[in-house]
Amino acid sequence: MGDRKQARDEEFQHFVVGRWPRLMRTAFLLTGEQHAAEDLVQTTLEQVFVAWRRVGSADDPEAYVRRVMINAHSRRHRRRLKEFLAPKDDSGFTRELPDSGDRMAQADDRGALLKALAELPPRQREAVVLRYWEDLSETQVADAMGCSVGSVKSNAAKGIAKLRAIPGLAELVTNGGRK
Repeated sequence: MGDRKQARDEEFQHFVVGRWPRLMRTAFLLTGEQHAAEDLVQTTLEQVFVAWRRVGSADDPEAYVRRVMINAHSRRHRRRLKEFLAPKDDSGFTRELPDSGDRMAQADDRGALLKALAELPPRQREAVVLRYWEDLSETQVADAMGCSVGSVKSNAAKGIAKLRAIPGLAELVTNGGRK
């Protein structure tokens, strides 16, 4: 009995260590604030740890954890709508190294993009972050958000349209931050 529990604990620990940067990035993009992102990841991992036997045996544990995170974020958002919509500063957040093909990560002024993301309505923000920043398929995003693929397409399209309408943001991304 003790050996199985220890093995589950080790499996959970390996999962957390391997996924921590990506979970933090997703949480930060959803919340717009480092401390809120840390709280969201911590809350998510607490919930997942309790059910790790079921989560660890799922076909895609990372998708399961992402869904728990989005649900936790949605619950928190419903309670504090005004606080969530206020633009946040990303100073102090450990920046990830840009992927060579990730145009957003290559932008010099990520603050403008993060501020613009913070101004999107929650469902649009979730769809944009999961679809374009996390590079998930529409089906994966729909599963994570608990909605239809059509809702994902609609929310993502509306979110992208709002981002494109922000003066200077489109040029920042397409020019790689050069003015």
